[in-house]
Amino acid sequence: MSKQDYSNHTRFYYPHHFIFYPVVTLLTVYCIRQSFVKPDRHFEWMTLGIVFILLAWLSFMMRQHYALTIQNRTVRLEMRLRYYQLTGKRLEELEDELTFARIAALRFAPDEELPALVQATLERNLSAKEIKKSIKNWLPDEVRV
Repeated sequence: MSKQDYSNHTRFYYPHHFIFYPVVTLLTVYCIRQSFVKPDRHFEWMTLGIVFILLAWLSFMMRQHYALTIQNRTVRLEMRLRYYQLTGKRLEELEDELTFARIAALRFAPDEELPALVQATLERNLSAKEIKKSIKNWLPDEVRV
């Protein structure tokens, strides 16, 4: 497996991204096309196309909602534990000043960089993207959703 860093940390779920969504997209396009090719059945084809659009949207929202809610809780707990183990201080005291996006970005920092990067984030108001770019020795996360 290649070394994970900022440029390659995005992950895909192949059955969902490369099978389900393309099939639903093709079916939607087919239905819309058929609604114009067969004007006597326009309403039925458009209705079916709208059903496919809603199915894709619902699938995306549910998948994102459930997986990301659990993942966000896990990331926050992981960062609280790591920060406490490294500094002896509770991260909860700083969480009001850190957004979740920043906390999630900080998880890619190795233990030796994390405390200083948290301080730099608070002092310089770094964005999540800036945090990720400033990590020198990227800590990969191979099991996230």
